[in-house]
Amino acid sequence: MPQVIDFHAHVLEEECLRQAQGKTVLSGYGANPASVTRAANDVTRQKMLDPALQIADMARMGVDRSVISVSTVIQGTSWADPQTDAALNRRSNDRVAEWCTLHPDRFVGSFTLPLQDVDASLKETERAVNQLGLRVANLCAQYQGAYLGDARYRPFWEAANNLGIVVWIHPDGTRDLWFQKFGMWNSIGQSIEEVKVMASIIYEGIVETWPSLKIVMAHGGGYFPHYMGRMDRNVTNRPDSMQNITRKPSDYLRAFYYDTCVYDPEVLATLIRRVGADRLVMGSDYPVGDNDPVASVRATPGISASEVAMMTGGTAERLLGVAAR
Repeated sequence: MPQVIDFHAHVLEEECLRQAQGKTVLSGYGANPASVTRAANDVTRQKMLDPALQIADMARMGVDRSVISVSTVIQGTSWADPQTDAALNRRSNDRVAEWCTLHPDRFVGSFTLPLQDVDASLKETERAVNQLGLRVANLCAQYQGAYLGDARYRPFWEAANNLGIVVWIHPDGTRDLWFQKFGMWNSIGQSIEEVKVMASIIYEGIVETWPSLKIVMAHGGGYFPHYMGRMDRNVTNRPDSMQNITRKPSDYLRAFYYDTCVYDPEVLATLIRRVGADRLVMGSDYPVGDNDPVASVRATPGISASEVAMMTGGTAERLLGVAAR
């Protein structure tokens, strides 16, 4: 039987957290410094700082191994100058690697990058992979307004393809302050960011150029997989939209993997029908998300035992290159 793997579990690094305070989406990027959200409270913060607390919760949830990613929502570095950005990313990556060294059977590490400087990001990618032994790049949807399909990031995608790493995409929030009201930056804004980054990656020809890329989308890819009709219509209605791709946009949905963190069994069932159970990995959004992600997968209407096994661990094992227990 495959291990149970949570692909969506967050960690923090103390100094990066301190420097990012009041500068991320939690405070409207400084526009609302008094804002307090569930994602920033003391209990959840401590669980992202202490691997022992996280391992205890993994045991409770029946999770064998977690892919840990720094929460860029809470300690993102988009506010920093390039030199500070690079230093903070190195610090975060060292902390993730420390967790993995201490608990190699429980954690798979991901690394963040200072992608406002692509050359610095390529150097940090090499260090993270070859020196720290991290297997997953943890990217935001955009950097300074440029989404990940932008031509400036093609050197990174080439490196990711050549290294065979997994790319995990998790937005760090929407800059539009309209979404701050009612916490909509999280409930709506993240999904919109996922639509924008996936459209960028497809239309700019990233997955056309490198079809072997392993890209995993947080939150089930947001709204994107569920509303492809108008995009496919543009194959004939707007043929200029096809300048970098040779198939209709919906044909590229299986170029991505998706986590199960959608909070709705009917939506998850629809996602399975659209992209196939073999393209899904279990994600809890620990410690602010699903308290029983295995049960949520099993509760999906019409799901089979073999699909549960794939989604809760089998596909993640294959992507990460970890052996079944």
